[in-house]
Amino acid sequence: MIEIVDGGRCTGCNICVRACPTNVFDIVQNGAPRIARQSDCQTCFMCELYCPEDALFVAPQVEPMPAGEAVDTAFGQYRQAIGWGRERQSTASQDASYELLIRAH
Repeated sequence: MIEIVDGGRCTGCNICVRACPTNVFDIVQNGAPRIARQSDCQTCFMCELYCPEDALFVAPQVEPMPAGEAVDTAFGQYRQAIGWGRERQSTASQDASYELLIRAH
């Protein structure tokens, strides 16, 4: 579930707002988007995936973190794992389904 939009990293591009399939965010003029409807988050990681600044943290849990509980944030961890982002190497070729696509051609 979406937990954090880091205002220090965010450039206000609102790509996450457009990428979110369930309209979780509200645009904030001259600022980072606001998590407005956290309960609507599907934990799809699309916002984190498309954020060019690694300013979002989506926790793998599908329930919000309890208030006051420390969140072990690893900004950009999902993007790094799949190879998206600056100076990262794609990991698609390590996926077993990649071989099926090669054989189909």
